[in-house]
Amino acid sequence: MNMPKKYLISILVVILGGAIFATVALLGKNKAKPPVQTPVASSNQSNLPSFAGTVAPGTSGDNANSVPAPVADSTPAVPQASSNGQEKHVLIVMGENQNYSKIIGNTQDMPYLNSLANTYAYAKEYYGNVHPSMGNYFMLTGGKIFSDKDSFSDEVKDDNIVRHLIAAGKTWKEYSENLPSVGYAGTDTGGYTQHHNPLSYYSDVRENSSQAKNLVPFSQFATDLANHNLPNYSFIVPNNSDNAHSCSNVSCFDNWLKTNIDPLVKNSDFNTSGNGLLIITFDESKSSDSTRGGGHTVWVAVGPDVKKGYSSSTVYQQENTLRFMSEEIGLTSFPGQAAGAASMKEFITGN
Repeated sequence: MNMPKKYLISILVVILGGAIFATVALLGKNKAKPPVQTPVASSNQSNLPSFAGTVAPGTSGDNANSVPAPVADSTPAVPQASSNGQEKHVLIVMGENQNYSKIIGNTQDMPYLNSLANTYAYAKEYYGNVHPSMGNYFMLTGGKIFSDKDSFSDEVKDDNIVRHLIAAGKTWKEYSENLPSVGYAGTDTGGYTQHHNPLSYYSDVRENSSQAKNLVPFSQFATDLANHNLPNYSFIVPNNSDNAHSCSNVSCFDNWLKTNIDPLVKNSDFNTSGNGLLIITFDESKSSDSTRGGGHTVWVAVGPDVKKGYSSSTVYQQENTLRFMSEEIGLTSFPGQAAGAASMKEFITGN
């Protein structure tokens, strides 16, 4: 059939236009949706970000099947005091009114305490907060000088270590030489000196007969040690004939420590890592030394997790000891000035 030329041209234009349109559409479709690529597993992860060590052993991360991070260093880590950095038992023994220079280095009169200081650790710059004694005992246990009068006998309702121990479910005792009876919170009698026994002042003790039973004679200490029954927190108070306060020679305190505290130091329970920290210190220096308030005095730390042969020149005072003992017993809040005091963890292995 003969078709006019102009119709043939029109048909060819339509066919050619349709072909061009289809081609463009197909190209656009392929460009908008690229083919999915399946990743190939590879042992070479050098191009991936590294998160080694962010997931603790024994815990699960976002990818439970991820390959464990390689060990970067085969050198053994320095052992910590315990798995959580805490001690089961912390104890403090109080000496009275002696200068640092009278004790440290005086191996003739104080051989036992010097042997502990040299074997374990001691602070070269430790100072009482005030003269006389009372304020130092309050700072050690309440983080505040509630009174600086040794004749003070009022009840103290302010925050204190006993309150924090009770809140944390910790046990405690104040072991006092010549305490006339369990729970006694009265004034001086016989060889008992009230202002050397700070825990007996706090309302948490005086107004709670159950807590008052933790004020016990020092004779109970040997029994508790032998029966594996020491509390978490112990405040130990020798009398004035044994604490270097009133005896003619400081050796009286050294002899007392050797007789009564050495059994603790050599005890297998105490010497288990994470089980014991002992502090031996003095409330203040001689009254002639008022440096930093209470004068330069002695502070010694003993225990299986204490650094061996260590000494520090950092300045510390009673509030630092309060915080240190509180931290090591696992407390996370601290009374009074202990809340803002510097930690003494430098004395513990691993710090």
